[in-house]
Amino acid sequence: MATYNISLLVGDGIGPELSTCAEEILQYIHDNSNRLKFNITKVEAGDNAKQKYGKALPNEAFDKIKNSQACLKSPVGESAADVVLVLRRYFDLYANVRPSKNYANIPSISSNVDMVTVRENTEDLYLGWEFFSDDDTVISLRKISKVASRRIAEYAFKIANSRKGKKVTIVHKSNVLRLSDRLFIDMSKEIAKKYPNIEFEEMYVDACSMELIRDPNRFDTILTSNLFGDIISDEAAQVTGSIGLAPAANVGKDFAMFEPVHGAAFDIAGKNVANPTSFILAIKMMFDWLGEKCDDNDLKLQSIKFENSIDEMFTKNIKTKDIGGTLSTAEFNQSFLKILKDKGID
Repeated sequence: MATYNISLLVGDGIGPELSTCAEEILQYIHDNSNRLKFNITKVEAGDNAKQKYGKALPNEAFDKIKNSQACLKSPVGESAADVVLVLRRYFDLYANVRPSKNYANIPSISSNVDMVTVRENTEDLYLGWEFFSDDDTVISLRKISKVASRRIAEYAFKIANSRKGKKVTIVHKSNVLRLSDRLFIDMSKEIAKKYPNIEFEEMYVDACSMELIRDPNRFDTILTSNLFGDIISDEAAQVTGSIGLAPAANVGKDFAMFEPVHGAAFDIAGKNVANPTSFILAIKMMFDWLGEKCDDNDLKLQSIKFENSIDEMFTKNIKTKDIGGTLSTAEFNQSFLKILKDKGID
């Protein structure tokens, strides 16, 4: 029997509602499995925490996350940079992984899309290196290094090697960013030589943005830098139907954080209408990562059951209101638990 220590960052806006869904799911598995147990530690961080404690990521919250094996993070509001970027840097969560795929009965501009965006997560403009050069001008600095470029390329090619498409598209803007993006490309090509079975192509970021709309099925694994990846992955989520279905993993060597791609959605907070699918799929990604890291086949099997349960729900048109259904947040979560129960918790 394996026990996993999971920190659950409650967040802002719809975050508390989604956190409740995640906690119910993990608690259900904990209570009904003979082989999987979870110690869930709730963490206050974000706008609400800043109002209460004066810091978006209080020391106590930070310590709780440090003492966990993985973090499930609900959306955070205006203080997101003070939470997310700090955690990414502290734990060196260098790989941001965002899958995008079509599900049954989810309206979208294309069908049979199944792709993943692998985004370098520690450099680029997101370091926040900005300063006023005079009263009217701000200078922002971009960092791209060989070390970070190599390791994200390695991560992307390993993912591509496990997928049916066996293809990596590196997305950049080297015709303008001639030094930084050329370095990123060169390091990616260096890694590509280790994977002769993987098809490898380059594409400018503006062309990629267009192709995602025109022919998204041409993509399998997209490899790109921090800023470009942030934008492209959101576009890919909408291409497949809704950003409410999109999970993300922030992965480092020894720690990882999993979250919905979308924001805190303050306009619907407390109304019981938020779509918990992206957080459910984030839990699935956490099971995949922990299952691989800890060599736990029970977690890997549970991940498959999560994916199959979501597939079944959408096939049966069991959906929340934002994607054409009728269910509330709580009703959707209970429906998911019922289908998961039918598949069995070992």
